[in-house]
Amino acid sequence: MLNVQGLTGGYHTVPVVKDVSFTVKKGEMLGILGPNGSGKSTLLKVISGVLPMQSGTVDLDGKAIHKYASKELAKHMAVLPQLHVHAFSNTVRETISLGRYPHQSGFFSSWSDKDEKAIQDAMRLTDVKMYENTYLDELSGGEQQRVFVAQALAQQAKIILLDEPTNHLDIAHQQQLLDTIKLQANEKDLTIISVFHDMNLASLYCDRLLLLENGVVKIIGEPHVVLKQKQIESVYKARVSSHPHPEQPKPQITLLPSLGDLQVDELITKEHFTVSNENVVLHSKTPLKTVSSAVVNAGSGWFRSFVNRHVKADYECDDSTQEMVDYLEAQGFSTTDTVGMMTAVRTENAVIEEYKGTFGSIIIAVTAGVGNAVDVSKAFEREDVPYVGTINTWIIVNGKLSDEAFIQAMITATEAKTKALQHEDVRDPLTNTLATGTSTDSLLVAATQKGQLLQYAGPITEIGKCIGRGVFESTTLAIKRYKKAKGM
Repeated sequence: MLNVQGLTGGYHTVPVVKDVSFTVKKGEMLGILGPNGSGKSTLLKVISGVLPMQSGTVDLDGKAIHKYASKELAKHMAVLPQLHVHAFSNTVRETISLGRYPHQSGFFSSWSDKDEKAIQDAMRLTDVKMYENTYLDELSGGEQQRVFVAQALAQQAKIILLDEPTNHLDIAHQQQLLDTIKLQANEKDLTIISVFHDMNLASLYCDRLLLLENGVVKIIGEPHVVLKQKQIESVYKARVSSHPHPEQPKPQITLLPSLGDLQVDELITKEHFTVSNENVVLHSKTPLKTVSSAVVNAGSGWFRSFVNRHVKADYECDDSTQEMVDYLEAQGFSTTDTVGMMTAVRTENAVIEEYKGTFGSIIIAVTAGVGNAVDVSKAFEREDVPYVGTINTWIIVNGKLSDEAFIQAMITATEAKTKALQHEDVRDPLTNTLATGTSTDSLLVAATQKGQLLQYAGPITEIGKCIGRGVFESTTLAIKRYKKAKGM
């Protein structure tokens, strides 16, 4: 365990880090963040004894580090500095072998099987075994970085200090290296302290983060505590957005450029839609921020093209997503820039209506049928295999929605759709109770993200009222068209 208390130090008599205190336990990985010049690298140098401390203490397993002889300290603490100056050229093997020096009784005079295993393991873990007999100066900067990490691992110290270990590495080797470091920390109870420029990598791999500002600890805590939007903006003097990682319970930071709005202003109108017996298509000159339950590109993203495709009621496919991708490509759509839905309803009967408010306007597009209507409260009694749905709803907003408003817009639209089904007395054919939807309905909300921010889209907000009215009226009309086409 490393315990740092009241640490002040730097170059000569000028303190760069001031009154820094923290404790790192065995098996824990602590990331140090801060803008350039905040003292990140200096802090590591003072902790390791490379730079003098003016006040405070650094204890390693309860013993002050200045009481360790240098070779003895090296058995407990390994340091990977940010920059490396090579007095002479060594091979990769020779460079990594230097990590075993603290364990030698004389300079390589007592090389053992344990030493050999340590360097072989380190080369394997960092993927530099292939360069074993290559001279260090023949490697790229990223390859050299991996060699020095291997040297630190070969040292087999219980505490490792790393200064930007992923510097010069591509994303694949960043992942491999940090995976290795994290696994070593967990499996061997290593204490890792690492400086990061990349906040997102630090968040993913570190148990806690320490944020420095002008040499002073701004905050220390778990990533979700440290990487708060306003806090990062205050320290780094940059506009950012904080959002969750798609797989890990860790926050990620996105930089928001201060370039102004470079996109061409464009209002989406009914004239942007084309309707045929094959599909309903919307093209936008600029990408729309979108949340949907589509077949292709479901979830959130930015897209220019939107396709609601008609398929036969008996449509069956082992991989409907790939089949839809093939369809879009055959029609000339970019599958990275298009949201694709399917419906068994005749698309020429689509209802497309526009609703205006002081915030801007919305376009509602609905294809609806009730052939497989379901009462969601009774769905647990069914044993049906899901098949192509019949109600697809698009809400296109000429306005700027918050993340919360996107979710509320979907809730408001769903409530309005359900009300339309009740108004038309649509019933679940298996239970004869009022239906709430169909088996595989799809919903899309897309916004131009222009104009005043609309923080909320609940039913009593102005945009919520437009969505509620629009979805209800459009769904009701679409159901009427469906019934008329079916002779119902």
